[in-house]
Order: sequence, then C-alpha cells, then structure tokens
Amino acid sequence: MSAQDKARAWIRPDIQALSAYHVPPADGLIKLDAMENPWAWPEDMKAAWLERLRGVDVNRYPDPRALALAEQLRQTMGVPGDMGLLLGNGSDEIIQMLALALRGEGRSILSVEPGFVMYRMIALWCGMDYVGVPLQAEDFALDMPALRQALEVHRPALVFLACPNNPTGNLFAEADILEVLEKAPGLVVVDEAYAPFTDHSFLSRLGQHDNLLVMRTVSKLGLAGLRLGLLAGPSAWLEEIDKLRMPYNINILTQESARFALEHHQVLDEQTAQIRSERTRMLAALAALPGFHVWPSEANFLLARIPERAAALFDHLLDNGVLVKKLHGGHPLLEDCLRFTIGKPEENARLLQLLRAFAAHG
Repeated sequence: MSAQDKARAWIRPDIQALSAYHVPPADGLIKLDAMENPWAWPEDMKAAWLERLRGVDVNRYPDPRALALAEQLRQTMGVPGDMGLLLGNGSDEIIQMLALALRGEGRSILSVEPGFVMYRMIALWCGMDYVGVPLQAEDFALDMPALRQALEVHRPALVFLACPNNPTGNLFAEADILEVLEKAPGLVVVDEAYAPFTDHSFLSRLGQHDNLLVMRTVSKLGLAGLRLGLLAGPSAWLEEIDKLRMPYNINILTQESARFALEHHQVLDEQTAQIRSERTRMLAALAALPGFHVWPSEANFLLARIPERAAALFDHLLDNGVLVKKLHGGHPLLEDCLRFTIGKPEENARLLQLLRAFAAHG
C-alpha cells in the first residue's frame, strides 16, 4: 500500500475534505493583506533588544507559565486584577484549547459570518459542529433575530464574537453583545484582536457575567512574529482550560522579546496612532473613488466593494507589486469585496495611485 493510500485509510475523512490554510507569497511586494503593523522598530530599539537577548539561555526551557510576561500584559492592557490570565501561541492556540475543553457529543461552536475563519476551521479540527450566523447585509451588524434563534436551537457550548470584526472592521452594538451573554447557554468569548485601533473593550466587564472571556493578541500591535495571544476571565474557567495548554507553549525568545516590547510600548502606541490617522485618510480617499463602496472601520484595515471588478482589481494591484486580500468567493456577503490593510503613508500612496488609475479606466 502506498503512503497516499495509507493516509487516505487512516486520516479522518472530514480532515481530508478540508484545505490547508493558505498564505500567499509576498516577497518583493507591498504587503497589505494580513493586517500587520507595517513599521519595524527604530534601530536603537532593535539594538537594545538584541543586547537583551544576549542574556537569554536558549539551552533552558522557558518559564512554563510566563509569569513575568503575564504580569506585564495585565498592566499594559488593563486586565482587571481579580481575573485570571492564560497565554497562548497566538490566538489560534487559545481558540483550539477552548474548543478541546468544551467539545462533546452534540456540542457546537457558534460565530457570525463573515468572520474570522479559524473559528470554523478549529471547530472542524476538534470534531465539533460549527454554526455560522450571517450578519446583516448592509452594515454587517449582528442579526439579532437570527442569533436568538440559533442560540435557542443549537445551544452552543462556545460563542465567538470578534469585536471589531474581521474582515468587516465594524464594532457590534454593546447591547447586542450583552444580550448574547444573557441568552448563551455556554461560554462567550469576545475576541479583541484589533483592540489597539478602537476605544471600545469588554475587559472592564469581566466578572460581571459568569460566561464572559476576552481574548487578545499582540500581533496587530506590531508583534505578529512573536505569536502571542492571551485569554482573560474568571479563574474558574481559565484553570480548566489551562489543563489543555501544552507545556512551555510560550518560548523563551517570545517571552523576553514581548517583555522588552511592552517596556517600550510608547513606540508601539505611536505607531498605532499613525495607523489610525492613515485609516481616516484612506477611508475618505477610497470613498471618493467612483465605483467603490467602503465601510467605516475600527480596525487596521478597510473593506471595500467594487461591483463586478474586484477580481480584476486584485490582479491589477498584484501585477503592480501590491498584495491585498481578495474576499470575493469566501462568503456571499463579501461578493466583489477586497480588504486593504493600512500600511505606511508611502505604501498607502502607491495603493491609491493604482486604485485611481484603475477607477479612471472603468
């Protein structure tokens, strides 16, 4: 029997039916597809960081609980002192730990669509049913009648609400999220991956609802390469979820580098402020383009619809050295949509130049 035949015989059929998560190559391109902070650290900060790493003994295992880093994250992000904190190798690992902890016969994960694709993928990996509730078509707000019905019918063990939402960029109404917390039979996780770009957060509500957890990441803050996420909430939840955490899941270089970065968070805060400013400018510029519909955003990207021309525009940009995210075909509500990460001013200027040229030849 060939390796391929053996794989087909032994790998779960539902896994064989999936496609691996695809990350397109970006060498030599202006990379505006992955919601990264486009700025590197200043040279003097890089030098100080490298000097700091000289004292790291990579022959030793890291602190298994990353306690010093966890405390720094608490202080920087304002996690309430009486709440527990759990760290993961990016938010993805935390989502997986949550799914593994709550999985069971007939149990499901519920989220809204379009939304973060990893909720669906990890649910399927872990053998859980996934329920996707479509957002409202016009403004991507929560469709509360549909959500109420889905909560009642499916009784999900786990609900994920990304706020701001990816890929739409909008916040969900606080009253709607509170209603979900009241009606959900299981755990509700508010995913605040884009917290650096909005002034709204549910962190202060932790402890007020016995089924609320808040998840964050440092990726959008400017530390995507470190792969570090966190989950905050009542210890009664986190102590159980922690039992599924792999030992030493936060490596020693990530721990030391993240601590160093948070000690210099003012640099990251300045970069975030620049991204917010550029977002405002880019929103106005995109809205002025003929044939474009762009939605306001509380994240570090903008979603735009270009009817019947999104695929051609994507190719035009790629042919001219700019990579954005093509969402057309991913969900019916994203028909003819592209997502533009906010880059540096010169990167945004090049994008606008190409967009204007394309629109002019419409």
